Amino acid sequence: GCGIMVEGRGQAQWLTPVILPLPNQNQTKNCWQNYLDFHRCQKAMTAKGGDIAVCQWYQRVCKSLCPTSWVTAWDERQAEGMFPGKI
Repeated sequence: GCGIMVEGRGQAQWLTPVILPLPNQNQTKNCWQNYLDFHRCQKAMTAKGGDIAVCQWYQRVCKSLCPTSWVTAWDERQAEGMFPGKI
C-alpha cells in the first residue's frame, strides 16, 4: 500500500500520507488561470498568424474546471470591455 505502518496503543495502524496540493482543493484559481491562459494564447497566436489550435489544451482544462456560468459572464465582460483580468 501507500500508507505507513505505525504502532500505537497496542495495535498497528496504517497512516495514509497526505499529498499536497490536493487535486480538487480550491480549483477556482486554476479555473481563472486557465481561462486567462487560453485567451492570452489565442491573442498571441493570432498576432503571430499562428494556429490557435495549440491553445485548445487551456480551453479543455478551463471547461473541465470552470462552471459554465462563470465562463459566460467572463466572455460577456470581455465583449463589453469590462473584463478584470489582463489578457
